Amino acid sequence: TMTIHNEEHIVDVHVRSGVYSSDTIFDYVHGYIATRLFSRNACFIMKIKKEFIPDLNEIGHLAFERETMRDVYSPNNVWVQYQPGSSRLGDYKDWILYGKHIENLCTGLPLYQ
Repeated sequence: TMTIHNEEHIVDVHVRSGVYSSDTIFDYVHGYIATRLFSRNACFIMKIKKEFIPDLNEIGHLAFERETMRDVYSPNNVWVQYQPGSSRLGDYKDWILYGKHIENLCTGLPLYQ
């Protein structure tokens, strides 16, 4: 499911698919995407690059295109590579940079950038 909060410039994406379940936050105010993979018990954070990530107005339209949803959010696609040993726990400086929505998603989990 996808929820778009236009007033906060946030998109929440919840994928429920067994071991592939995840929650993702697109925070357009702070310019970051965070994905919490439940099977890994970890949080992956990346900077939003406008040439690759649709803007807030466009992402709503893409969500309704059936083919896009099947391709982009398929459990067969993995957006990140898991590398043990290169994580750290977030601190207050991270949460200022990433924002409260990503903090709520990732607090207490190893962060991978």
